[in-house]
Amino acid sequence: MQPLAEMAEAVLRTADGREKTALSRRLAAQWQAARTAGEEPDIGRADPPMHPARPVTPELLSPRDVPRRRPGSPEGRIALLHAVAHIELNAVDLHWDIIARFSHVPMPMGFFDDWVKAADEESKHFNLMCDCLEAMGSHYGALPAHAGMWRAAEDTATDFMGRLAVVPMVLEARGLDVTPGMIEVFRKAKVDDAVTALETIYAEEVAHVAYGSKWFHFLCGRENLDPKVAFHRLVQTYFHSPLKPPFNEEKRAEAGLPPDFYWPLAVAN
Repeated sequence: MQPLAEMAEAVLRTADGREKTALSRRLAAQWQAARTAGEEPDIGRADPPMHPARPVTPELLSPRDVPRRRPGSPEGRIALLHAVAHIELNAVDLHWDIIARFSHVPMPMGFFDDWVKAADEESKHFNLMCDCLEAMGSHYGALPAHAGMWRAAEDTATDFMGRLAVVPMVLEARGLDVTPGMIEVFRKAKVDDAVTALETIYAEEVAHVAYGSKWFHFLCGRENLDPKVAFHRLVQTYFHSPLKPPFNEEKRAEAGLPPDFYWPLAVAN
């Protein structure tokens, strides 16, 4: 089996979404089989691209230029699923990127186990969203998408703790806040496959936020840092707007994020 960092780079350099996620799932299965057999595979080193390979479509626009559609209409529901698919594809790359980009940092094998599992699940999530879009007569790439989603990766390309603070503990935690509302949109519209897919995503994203919190606290302990103070400093450095309530406090707590981590960074209600 090739070193894990090289596997991660191979995913990052694959452009087509379905091909990227198929490769991601295949490599994750290889890693997980080796680990189940009691092996400690080589992590290796990689030279990841600053921007992962992406398909020709969707057209990437500034956030303010992405058309807004009402979720009460079929077109609006397609747009919502398309946005989620785009988020999930970015998440696949983000989770492989943290392995490839920071492979030089000594970490326990459990760190790599967690992020391979997260990347595998995000790959599944992307395909679930694509299946839902295709069932509604659309596809990923049919609509423009948000161009700013990779900014957090660029900003934290040399800051391991910053990456953990901003990606899983801020961006993915936001998914815990907003996904229940999306599930309700599709439940009211009786789009059962989308409800099932979003419920799967919602259940599994809690663990991804928890991985971020666990390894952030691990690094803080290794560096003798106060986790809350470090988290506030890093989010204020790398995240370019206040956090937005309402927060899903129950699921955030389940993922290891107490209120005093995020409320001080929030805008007023």
